[in-house]
Amino acid sequence: MALRNQRIWLYINEVARIGSVRQAAERLNVTPSALLRRIQDVEHDLGAPIFERHSSGVRLTAAGEVLIRWIRSQSAELRRVYSEIEELAGLQRGEIRLACSQAVARGFVLRQVAAFRKKHPNVRFKITVTDHSTAMRQLTAFEIDLVLIFRPLRHPELHPIMSIGQGLVAIMNANHPLAAKEVVRLRECAEYETAMPESSFGGREIIESRLAASSAKLSIGVESNSFDLLGDLVAVSDLIAFQIDIGADLWRNDPRYAVRRISDLDRTYGPMVLGQLKGRPLPLAAAKFAEQMARELHDCRSLPTLGDFYPDDEDKVSYDDQVAPPP
Repeated sequence: MALRNQRIWLYINEVARIGSVRQAAERLNVTPSALLRRIQDVEHDLGAPIFERHSSGVRLTAAGEVLIRWIRSQSAELRRVYSEIEELAGLQRGEIRLACSQAVARGFVLRQVAAFRKKHPNVRFKITVTDHSTAMRQLTAFEIDLVLIFRPLRHPELHPIMSIGQGLVAIMNANHPLAAKEVVRLRECAEYETAMPESSFGGREIIESRLAASSAKLSIGVESNSFDLLGDLVAVSDLIAFQIDIGADLWRNDPRYAVRRISDLDRTYGPMVLGQLKGRPLPLAAAKFAEQMARELHDCRSLPTLGDFYPDDEDKVSYDDQVAPPP
């Protein structure tokens, strides 16, 4: 197929991402009619339509889905080529695209980005804070380079760079009755109202699975997709929230809160996984950043004290400490 202009791939990707020719044209600073003509040129070369209209815009056809995956893979490969060229003169610039769990965004990831940019100030970051399912979708669509997510499902295209065990902790007001204990049980927490994230979050999945066969049931007073909101509510009430160990530092350092470890008997552990797309070489900047995060993650593991403890979630990535070789 004759390639009329590499820019058209950017145009098609933007239309596919937004789902509207008009809105994509506005973002690309071209007229809708000019954009539509460029799309029609590609459809003519392919011999098949790549978009179909619906009530609220356009969506990809089957042929379009094949094409958009090729476009995104080529874009990712081109970024790697640019990165190798830049490596000849040292790491002067580049872009790192990361999707991460809320639990690590304001603490671990913030510190890692600041440290990396101090050494490489011209490297740009694009960070998406999201749940593990969305992060994996973005990774396989070539929209990001790296994921740092808690308790991802096993996926044939996920290559774990490093995986560490993380236990849950209970977060409560410093004056909460359970704050007098150093270690709490889930059944004790269930005696109070809780502030819980949405059901798609890994921490909630663990708690609900552990209590499924128990007579103790959670009483959810507030549910939200924002850990920050849940934490603020805990500070002014008797609600109990939960967080993985690596994400609790902000609350540990705030005198308004008490952060208490959940007993190993409750088996509230899961893997925090730093990963990339299997079979895809990372651009230089992303590879260097992944190396830095892997070194720091090694000291953040939170493993149970019970020697024979292993999680029973067979569909989840193992949390045994590991540093994987390149894919």
